[in-house]
Amino acid sequence: MERWNLAMHAALAEAAKCGEDVPVGAVLIDSEGNIVATGRNDKELHGDPTGHAEIVAIREASKLKGTWRLDDLTIVVTLEPCVMCAGAIVAARIPRVVFGAWDTRVGAAGSLYDLLRDGRLGVPVEVIPGVLEEECGAVLTQFFESRRMSGSK
Repeated sequence: MERWNLAMHAALAEAAKCGEDVPVGAVLIDSEGNIVATGRNDKELHGDPTGHAEIVAIREASKLKGTWRLDDLTIVVTLEPCVMCAGAIVAARIPRVVFGAWDTRVGAAGSLYDLLRDGRLGVPVEVIPGVLEEECGAVLTQFFESRRMSGSK
């Protein structure tokens, strides 16, 4: 698990930049651990329902690499991917997902659904859950508690 801590800290740094959006951050790293692309939730910022951290990072990596095939990268994200993001990860051929906090409400990497490891969708994706889980979960808990206290949506 410690192998992924540095990348998860980078994803947490992205999450900290989310402003009004739910604080979720993602990084795509190469086999040496170098960050190739970053993403953070920007759904509220851009009024775009696809503005999830994983999608933003995948778009950036595809643009930088000049290909949609990201089969040499690992995505590290602070929250378990949802169905949309799991589908994008599979479509981009990303072979490994590392995430922090579980999302028992809409997670698609083993909690509610397990799309990433479903062989019917192609080659199953390796899933490494729970990296810095408490820290990742605390960021989300603090965000939603502050929203409840302020009466925000």
